[in-house]
Parts: sequence; structure tokens; C-alpha cells
Amino acid sequence: MPYVKVIEQLKDNLQTAYRQAIDADAKLNELQKSGHAKFSAIFTENEGFNGRHNRFLPYVQELADDLNLLQPEQMDKAQLELFVKKLGLLLQTLQVFKQQARD
Repeated sequence: MPYVKVIEQLKDNLQTAYRQAIDADAKLNELQKSGHAKFSAIFTENEGFNGRHNRFLPYVQELADDLNLLQPEQMDKAQLELFVKKLGLLLQTLQVFKQQARD
């Protein structure tokens, strides 16, 4: 089963996203308290996510739910590609946010 290792890698990356999302959401809460972070969603509708949230953790949860639906023995290539695209976008956005929050 070649997809078993892929699923494990995706889980590892999702755990990284979870840890980064906790820190990013804490920073967003601070920014909102000081009158900033006035937006309704981090990602737009055309970026593949189903929900519209102003924090990162709900997007991580959506990906965790999606990952639970991916079964190695019945792997759908389109599902996998969409998941990887969304996870990559989330991780990239978290990294950019982290860098900009330091500046």
C-alpha cells in the first residue's frame, strides 16, 4: 500500500500546521484586541476550503476531517490533490503570517 506512507506524511504536516495555527490565532487575538485583524475570512472561496473563518484552527480542523476521509485502500487522486493543495496553502499562509508578525 503505497498511500499509507503518504497519509502518514500528511498527518505529520497537519500536526505542524496545528501547532503553528495555535500561535497564529493567539497573535490574531492580540491584534484584534488592539483594533486590527478586521477581516471575515483568511481564505477566499476559490481556494478550496469549505468554511470561511477569521482564525486558522477551523481550517486545520477541516483538513483533519478531510484526512479522515482519505482511505489508503480507496485513495482518490483528485481528493488527494485537493487536500495537498489546501494543506500547502495553509502552511504557506501560516509561514507568511509568522514572518510578517515579527516585523
